[in-house]
Amino acid sequence: MKGLMMHRPLKIADIITFAADSHSSGEIVSVRTEGDIHRTTYKETAGRIAQLAHALQGLGVGEGDRIATLAWNGYRHFELYYAISGIGAVCHTINPRLSAEQMIYIVNHARDGLLFTDVTFVPMLEKLRPHLPEELRIVIMADRGHMPETTLEGTLCYEDLLEGQPGQMDWPDFRRTRPPAFAIPPARPAIPRARSIRIARPSCTP
Repeated sequence: MKGLMMHRPLKIADIITFAADSHSSGEIVSVRTEGDIHRTTYKETAGRIAQLAHALQGLGVGEGDRIATLAWNGYRHFELYYAISGIGAVCHTINPRLSAEQMIYIVNHARDGLLFTDVTFVPMLEKLRPHLPEELRIVIMADRGHMPETTLEGTLCYEDLLEGQPGQMDWPDFRRTRPPAFAIPPARPAIPRARSIRIARPSCTP
């Protein structure tokens, strides 16, 4: 006898879709690096996640590509988790408390193509940049009015990436969901399906 519960693949994008449909007015509250408190809803966030996913694909991000994040736990970082995993790429979080040598090794070893960072960590990245891959593109997680002056060349603005992108996404299916990769070696990666369940349980509780 076949168990019916295993016939539906667990996609990380399904978690935010469920939240937007069933808890549309639920709030995500963040203290921004800009200094204010930001409030949004799951429904609004789902639209921004779709916009970000389209923007990532426009930048050439494909299945299996590693996208690094060096950021605080704000709403933009939340959006990155779902947009990156939703298109089959790997959200590669970097712990800002690691040493410079460890961060340099991790980014080079992972071969990250993009690195998303909060304004807080721009001075740190300015020092690390000569030791990071030349092709690495850096996105600063701010709007145009809060983009800092920096020696980093070719930086992209997070909110500019989202502007004009569709707020709906036909999320692709994959044989396996690609969960975030945490840069805290040595670590044994969890089974993707098991991790999806652990993420889904608290997210889907009314």
